[in-house]
Amino acid sequence: MFTGIVTDIGEIVSFTPVAQGQLHRLRIACHYDQATIADGASIASNGVCLTVVASGVADGKTWYEVDTGAETLALTTAKHWKLGTRLNLERALKIGDELGGHIVAGHADGIATIVSREELPDMARFELATTRELARFIATKGSITLDGVSLTVNTVKDATFSVLIIPHTLTVTTIGGWKAGDEVNIEVDLMARYAARLTEMK
Repeated sequence: MFTGIVTDIGEIVSFTPVAQGQLHRLRIACHYDQATIADGASIASNGVCLTVVASGVADGKTWYEVDTGAETLALTTAKHWKLGTRLNLERALKIGDELGGHIVAGHADGIATIVSREELPDMARFELATTRELARFIATKGSITLDGVSLTVNTVKDATFSVLIIPHTLTVTTIGGWKAGDEVNIEVDLMARYAARLTEMK
């Protein structure tokens, strides 16, 4: 379980396709203390919960390795990841930690495409499009997770929605580099999903 509050930006420093391309072994460099990363730990990478299979230190920098399977490669932007790709990272939530964003599972529901980027004084406004299936869970002032970042929905119209990004978030996440045409991982609010399911069962 996560909160959508990014705590580091990692970089893919090794990329090895295995199992005839159906599995990718990634080595991600980060600033976390290697002593705190246990094999089997969960780290969200651009909103995708991945399991640590190894970790270590090289050139004074911590690294850890994860596997991305066929389903992850099919449903998320992991299919586009390569050497040098920068990733928003978040460690799994511990009991007693501050819930600064909203409850995030780290199970991306799909992909949203950036339609436009509008530069504002010290901020940026992004309009994104997703599928109608996911759009029904998105509401104005509701929560949304994009590439692992907990954000508040600004506006919604049919299958498009917008978010307004403050300077801090532009600085400490990869959002500052987003541009029109980019694809990002989207996870809808769990509460919205459960509410929709309850409505369907009535």
